[in-house]
Amino acid sequence: MLLYGLGLLDFTFFDCYKTSSVFSVFISRFYCWFFNYFVLVLTYNFKALLLQYVFVVLRKHILNYMVEELVILVDQNDKQIGLMPKMEAHEKGVLHRAFSVFVLNDKGALMLQQRALHKYHSPGLWTNTCCSHQRDGESNIQAGTRRLQEEMGFVTSLTHATSFIYKAPFDNGLTEHELDHIMLGNYCDAPVINQDEVAAWKWMAVEDVKADITAHPDQYTVWFKIIFDKFYSYISLGAS
Repeated sequence: MLLYGLGLLDFTFFDCYKTSSVFSVFISRFYCWFFNYFVLVLTYNFKALLLQYVFVVLRKHILNYMVEELVILVDQNDKQIGLMPKMEAHEKGVLHRAFSVFVLNDKGALMLQQRALHKYHSPGLWTNTCCSHQRDGESNIQAGTRRLQEEMGFVTSLTHATSFIYKAPFDNGLTEHELDHIMLGNYCDAPVINQDEVAAWKWMAVEDVKADITAHPDQYTVWFKIIFDKFYSYISLGAS
């Protein structure tokens, strides 16, 4: 605005050097017009850039809101009572529906995944084959099948084993408070991991997993250790 105001001045500086000749008057007025035009162009470009910046920022926030995953809030009996953005649910520690998939091969080995290093919680830790949250209107089996494909690059038949509630705080201030549905599946080939979600994978005998959790508990996710300990019989049955 300051530059624009200067551009609208009467340019007394130039007027001081005016002579009676027509040419001198023309040159003086030409400089006045050119300066005004230059300032107007600068002002227009500044406004355009400012509007473009505002649009980009607003678009980013709108898209983040639109694509943010919603989790299903439930009561102690797994009855749906609402929806909430995933991050907000983890910040507030609100009980919500979740699932954990355990895939075993014909030899009874469990497929483990190492969480991607950029995950906002539990990065780089080993855990079960895959886990996530059901979407609104999605069954447990549908959700498990979808996420297995998204993270590990394959699908297989899943069966619902059991469910339980757990609450686990993390060092970053977030809290997992989930009614977790446990599903089992069988698969014998190598997965095609999504590296945005998974850093690595391996087969491991169920008994070896149990021993390694005892020896190196810090290398495994909180929920995996809880599930493995509470429902070892289900997992062992799936391996047999």
